[in-house]
Amino acid sequence: MASRFELLVFDWDGTLLDSAGAIVDAIQSACSDLGLPIPADERARHVIGLGLHDALRYAVPNLPAERYPLMVERYRHHYLRHDHELQLFDGAAAMIAELAAAGFLLAVATGKSRIGLDRALHNSGLGTYFHASRCADECFSKPHPQMLEELMDELSVAPERTLMIGDTTHDLLMGRNAGVACLAAGYGAHPAAALDALAPLARLQEIEEVAQWLRINA
Repeated sequence: MASRFELLVFDWDGTLLDSAGAIVDAIQSACSDLGLPIPADERARHVIGLGLHDALRYAVPNLPAERYPLMVERYRHHYLRHDHELQLFDGAAAMIAELAAAGFLLAVATGKSRIGLDRALHNSGLGTYFHASRCADECFSKPHPQMLEELMDELSVAPERTLMIGDTTHDLLMGRNAGVACLAAGYGAHPAAALDALAPLARLQEIEEVAQWLRINA
């Protein structure tokens, strides 16, 4: 039977990389450094997947514009302290290798910067599997559809042959805005009810469930 999808686009943080905790800690530690109110875990987790400036605007809404550069510097300082310790979710590397061997086109659409994604792809050993990627400092931040639109254009794949896989409502809304189907990773940053409200094809609770769903349905 022919595959339903040709292009599989993955979010990175919270979908393939177990980094949500480190991102929340970096946001909260940066706020502490600057003497700002520390956002609750839920508020900090909500911004995962957004470009950094959009994330900080939500997490720290009263931060004056002139203090953004310092906030960004402190966030990066705290995140990079743990960056080398972060691990892919169990089974993520095997899943990506299996999908590549099966002939799917693979791509990444992430809220990370280009430097950050390139470092993550290198550290994880997954870089050779992905045919293209888009980052938040190259495109409008999620949920704007630009990342997906550019990936589909670069790889010459139609929306109906593209699947977005992510752990946040930002991912699912980006997919909706681009006219592509979505699969929700329920083990990541956003709660199940918020993901379900956007009607993904399925919500899976472990990487192996994602891999099995793709074997059967993609």
